[in-house]
Amino acid sequence: MSRAPLTPGTVSPLRPVPRTIPRPEYVGRPAPERFEGDEVKDAETIERMRAAGRLAAQALAEVGRAVRPGVTTDELDRIGHEFLCDHGAYPSTLGYRGFPKSLCSSLNEVICHGIPDTTVVADGDIVNIDITAYLDGVHGDTNATFLAGDVDEESRQLVERTREALDRGIKAVKPGRRVNVIGRVIEAYAARFGYGVVKDFTGHGIGTHFHSGLVIPHYDSDYYDDVIRVGMTFTIEPMLTLGTPEHDMWDDGWTAVTKDRRRTAQFEHTLLVTPTGAEVLTLP
Repeated sequence: MSRAPLTPGTVSPLRPVPRTIPRPEYVGRPAPERFEGDEVKDAETIERMRAAGRLAAQALAEVGRAVRPGVTTDELDRIGHEFLCDHGAYPSTLGYRGFPKSLCSSLNEVICHGIPDTTVVADGDIVNIDITAYLDGVHGDTNATFLAGDVDEESRQLVERTREALDRGIKAVKPGRRVNVIGRVIEAYAARFGYGVVKDFTGHGIGTHFHSGLVIPHYDSDYYDDVIRVGMTFTIEPMLTLGTPEHDMWDDGWTAVTKDRRRTAQFEHTLLVTPTGAEVLTLP
């Protein structure tokens, strides 16, 4: 873990999307339309979300196979972009509030929203890839942290335990509970290892809108206490840190890095609330 703190690379030009692929409404606009609907989805929307989630999961796996020392994050973006476009989907992040790329690539101390560029993945890096497919009018959102080459044990454990934190959060989802039970479970698990839990970025409602307004915290919070209902769709995406969960923002307005520049990992799934718990929509 001797790599120097990351610095911004050069961002390549926007990648084109075939004209035949429908765009989300926010593309070309400064911000998305406000979501006014219900967080509970009808059966037809849920079916479309299953397809979008499955495709996002396949795209994530495709990009993950390319994560290795020597690859640039821009090349990872190209792979994800082309995979989604080849399957008739629009990469949801491309043009979302001006974001210039088709996925987020967040290495080592980058908590989230890293912009793919000329940065070269080094041996021992941990690489979070966050990719979302917009297909048939709905979004499927997922991410995972991958190991590049020979990764030290402390970082490996952080990655494995962050994946476990997500799994525990998913198991906590039950109709009638409040959404803050998810964060309570994640925070309690992270505390066993002395990890920080990032509070400034959360899970969110998702469907026809990329972010619906529903907030899913990864920490215990009395403020976010919406009741979990059958048919709701949202993401859980815990970000755990080896040190402080506080962050600094790069000048690009997107890249959030840990204040102490220690490592951080993240995993994410899009979920559907069922009568007995949660169905994961973002499995390949």
